[in-house]
Amino acid sequence: MTNASTSDRGSPESLGQTISKGVLGRCPRCGKGPLFAGFLDNAGSCTACGLDYTFIDAGDGPAVFVILLVGMIIVGAAVIVEFTWHPPMWLHGLIWVPLVLGLSLGLLRPLKGILIALQFRNKAREGQIDQRQ
Repeated sequence: MTNASTSDRGSPESLGQTISKGVLGRCPRCGKGPLFAGFLDNAGSCTACGLDYTFIDAGDGPAVFVILLVGMIIVGAAVIVEFTWHPPMWLHGLIWVPLVLGLSLGLLRPLKGILIALQFRNKAREGQIDQRQ
């Protein structure tokens, strides 16, 4: 028995399909209705299949992943630029501040969508632990 959700045809959904629904901000069940009502606000339910989105609890997960990923990329790139070309500090600010803002805002919504889609796929619920023997 698998934890993967099933599509309308009854076949198990692949991890790639789940992730693509999350990246596109689509309903984790049907992939057609919007997942978000605003930039990061969850819609109440799917307009296509009627899935109630009250199960959604992404918490701080997307923000933490974005902070770690963007931090790793920017710090690594800044160190390489510093040791290769030795630009002045004002140029570092001019380069890295817009990149941090752009990458952070650009990655936040897709990562939140992915975490919500994975939560739906794996039937994750608050306070439940799988009791396998």
